[in-house]
Amino acid sequence: MSATASLIPELEDVIENGSYARRAETFRRIANLFIERAHHFGEDHVALFDDVLSRLVVEIETRVRAELAERLSDVDNAPTELMRKFARDDDISIAGPVLSRSSRLDDADLVEIASSKGQDHLFAISGRQGIGEAVTDVLVRRGDTPVVHSVAENRSARISEYGFTELVSRAQGDGVLAEKIGARPDIPPHLFRDLLVRATAVVQQRLLAAAKPENQAAIQQVLANVSKEVAKKAPARDFSAAERTVRAMQKNGGLGEAELAVFAQDKKFEETIVAVSILCNVPLDTAERLMGGNRLDPVLILCKSAGFGWPTARAMIMARPQAKGWQEPLDAAFVNFERLSPSTAQRVVRFWQVRTPDEAA
Repeated sequence: MSATASLIPELEDVIENGSYARRAETFRRIANLFIERAHHFGEDHVALFDDVLSRLVVEIETRVRAELAERLSDVDNAPTELMRKFARDDDISIAGPVLSRSSRLDDADLVEIASSKGQDHLFAISGRQGIGEAVTDVLVRRGDTPVVHSVAENRSARISEYGFTELVSRAQGDGVLAEKIGARPDIPPHLFRDLLVRATAVVQQRLLAAAKPENQAAIQQVLANVSKEVAKKAPARDFSAAERTVRAMQKNGGLGEAELAVFAQDKKFEETIVAVSILCNVPLDTAERLMGGNRLDPVLILCKSAGFGWPTARAMIMARPQAKGWQEPLDAAFVNFERLSPSTAQRVVRFWQVRTPDEAA
């Protein structure tokens, strides 16, 4: 501590009377001394540094404070009050490293900051190791999409039932978030079921594929039950005339993607369903269930599995009776269609090919 002692006599004079340049230089000297010898210092010595640096830091330029925050964030016995000051700084270049990594912050600090600061601060907190339920509750309540994605992906974060409920609610329409939540081993079973019910067909199949073998049967049963509930609401259609027309085209070698697209563009729903059934080799009743539901994913999966392009998929989406007055942008459907691999789509379609209509999608 001799080096520290040699600095003490000049501190009061610097703090009271020193110029900006002299304050900054003294700040750097003391900070560097602490970082170089931190592992030798006990808490009494750390408290001395904490007092001095906290008094000097007030007028130090942002760049220097950000540099010190970065360097101190990984120091286990960093000056506590100084780190708390840094964590509450409005400048994320200063607060970010401390919020992300410093062990000097406790959950009470994090809850206070998460309750009052902006999304950059929340995002920095969301990736911390071992954040508690009180912290994640605030993050999922106040956080934007990147924040809640980060919380869901942080396996070390502890999430309460309230937090999971909020995440599941926010995952509706956000397939990426749904997959992140579904991959967590700590999600309560009843909320995992809710997640499955709300998820799109593509996400359901991804969750099924990622599940442990011992859990796959339970997931399959949930999906089957949901499908049966939907199937009960579907009105019966007469496909006899459409089937005669389309089968005749198939017999003459005139049935392919182009003909399917024309049926869809002309809003000939029955002919579209029969053509899909034949070209994708799925039962007619299954094709009707898949095309007649409220979700777009089954249409995308059928088209991708058969090698059809986006224009055909779009025409099929718009051919459905429920597409009348359709307001939802198709941009998200196009993104999902481009992301979907043919192999994944074909695997899902094989599942549909061997299921009864009530079990499909």
